[in-house]
Amino acid sequence: ARPSRHSFHVIDANSRIIRLGAGLSQTGVLSEPAMARTLDALEVCADKMRRRGVTRSRLIATEACRSARNGGEFLERVRHRASLKLEIVSRETEARLAVSGCSSLIDRRAGGALIFDIGGGSSELIWLDFSSESAESCRQGGERGDVQDKVAAWTSLPLGVVTLSEKFGGRQVDHAVFEAMVAHVLDLLGPFEQRHGIARQLRERDAHLLGTSGTVTTVAGIHLGLKAYDRSRVDGCWLHTDQVRAVAGRLLATNYEGRIAEPCIGRDRADLVLAGCAILEALLRTWPCPRLRVADRGLREGILSTLMAEDGVHRWRAAT
Repeated sequence: ARPSRHSFHVIDANSRIIRLGAGLSQTGVLSEPAMARTLDALEVCADKMRRRGVTRSRLIATEACRSARNGGEFLERVRHRASLKLEIVSRETEARLAVSGCSSLIDRRAGGALIFDIGGGSSELIWLDFSSESAESCRQGGERGDVQDKVAAWTSLPLGVVTLSEKFGGRQVDHAVFEAMVAHVLDLLGPFEQRHGIARQLRERDAHLLGTSGTVTTVAGIHLGLKAYDRSRVDGCWLHTDQVRAVAGRLLATNYEGRIAEPCIGRDRADLVLAGCAILEALLRTWPCPRLRVADRGLREGILSTLMAEDGVHRWRAAT
């Protein structure tokens, strides 16, 4: 990407589902097939970076490498084969990068926002608390400062769509299995809510939810009836709780092959999407909120924005 006046312009991008953490919750190590898939994908990334003449970069690894006993060994293999030096970032760093990546989608008029990022092996939650003065300033046309300064609470759960689907099954999911997934996630969310009382603050401050992950973008794509996934229509759209639950109910009533046939799911996500919906349902039960904004952006955009801020190119600010 290159800096633009207020943000940046993407020159090239690449994304591939590789499931690096597949089987990790059972074995404690990254499997050879998973590492091979990842190495293949990273070689493509390295080639793109060379061809584009990238001069400034940050390369990160998250939950799979944090948790795996052989995570460090795998990064050495990446360095030798793809000539890429990855760093394993902390859960806090991952959460803050997610905030930076989607901060431009925060409603400036809101009194706060609960950002969530449902990953494969972990899920991050960040509560942004905007003071009444800064909120009033935004209503009068002022700019909000660095969103990082507004982080009032955060947590990272060692649970994502891959780990949850491995625990409960992802292909054959009925209502009982789905509710068991939801109950498991609710148990993990409970302590965070008890410490910070975010549900009350969401109500009192006219705050909203902001989701960044394959789960929420998939739900949005299905709700919009897209025949093929379209980022321009999904990124930044608003969903109501009833719409989210309608999509989840529809997927729960569909078998595995039917989920594969959904244009916004496909074979790579068909056994993970209901686990994602269960995590999302647990979030909505813990923090009832009528407004949910969808972000098709996250860690990558967060890395780009923070690198550019470090270089003095621009500061990443929330927009309308």
